[in-house]
Amino acid sequence: MKQAQICIVGGGCVGLTLALGLAKADISVVVLDSAPTQALPTDEYGLRVSALSIASQTLLEQLNVWPEIIAQRACAYTHMDVRDADSFGKIAFNNEQLELEHLGHIVENDIIRFALIKELEQQSSATLIFDTQYQQIHQSESDVFITLKSGEPIIAKLLVAADGANSAIRKQFNMALSFKDYDHHALVATVKTKEQHANTARQVFLPTGPLAFLPLSDANTHSIVWSTSPNHCDELLAMDDNTFNKAVMAAIDGQCGLCEVQSKRTAFPLKMRYAQQWVSGKVVLIGDAAHTIHPLAGLGMNLGLKDAAYLIELLTSDSKEFASTRTLRDYERTRKLDAQKHIAMMQGLKELFEGANSVKKLIRGVGLSLVDNLGPIKHLFAKEAIGK
Repeated sequence: MKQAQICIVGGGCVGLTLALGLAKADISVVVLDSAPTQALPTDEYGLRVSALSIASQTLLEQLNVWPEIIAQRACAYTHMDVRDADSFGKIAFNNEQLELEHLGHIVENDIIRFALIKELEQQSSATLIFDTQYQQIHQSESDVFITLKSGEPIIAKLLVAADGANSAIRKQFNMALSFKDYDHHALVATVKTKEQHANTARQVFLPTGPLAFLPLSDANTHSIVWSTSPNHCDELLAMDDNTFNKAVMAAIDGQCGLCEVQSKRTAFPLKMRYAQQWVSGKVVLIGDAAHTIHPLAGLGMNLGLKDAAYLIELLTSDSKEFASTRTLRDYERTRKLDAQKHIAMMQGLKELFEGANSVKKLIRGVGLSLVDNLGPIKHLFAKEAIGK
């Protein structure tokens, strides 16, 4: 039998970040995940990447995992270029305008996970259990009981569900969910271009959805995220490499020159999920188990890491009852408000930039041009975009 103050189900980046922050504060934690531990990253770029904000970088620095991330592979971006393909609208800004060293980093999710696991393995307060599934979860007024498929029990004072968008724990405890299908699929791939990216993160809004070109550590290589209709996505997946390369270059309006896909192409459906209830007794939701949003602004990972940071802060400052009802409600209330704000913002942007309606095109063109030419407003827009 294993006992810990906290059991985290889900060994992705958000769950591991929470575990590390707690373990470094001498709070005993068990992480349980059905997936294997993270292998050493290879020379091939992973398909799932995140645009880490400066706030996320600061959190990972505090946890001593940032040096390992940089040692493996990460790309700082110093410029952002956002434009509407169907109007004259464009906004561009850089780190110097905001008096910053950079605007953020593009990092493969596998590298973040590898660095977190490496540091967690050094913590005496942390136990990592991979390649293992649980069989049952029950809770009393003061404890949560997790039974593994092997029959071994784990007893904890708090269970954190970091088990992703389709959280089985959220479903088991009947935590209500608001749901909206964005009617978009996101196609991801690694693309090499003739022109160097110059540490610029690019995004173009097409009538069918946004296409992001995210700079990677190689000066001519990008990770692309193309959000588009399911039918168009299927067409893109079915293309041979040469045809796909031409489609990508045309969509980005040749900004980076000739394109050459370097990886397989894969896609996944995009859905907004928002848990109306984040706490049930001694069970708490975090990250994608609590919320998922459209990736057009690259906020998903950063929102999850903000969940982890706030829960670490609350649990490590509990001076009386550990993981009290008051503490958990504080977490739920504060993080729900932030998630609601960003979900609403992403929905508004998606609707505004979707389609070829002439009124929308005018609004988009005028709006982006105004922001780009008005210093104080542009400054605020840029800081929101990078999570400052």
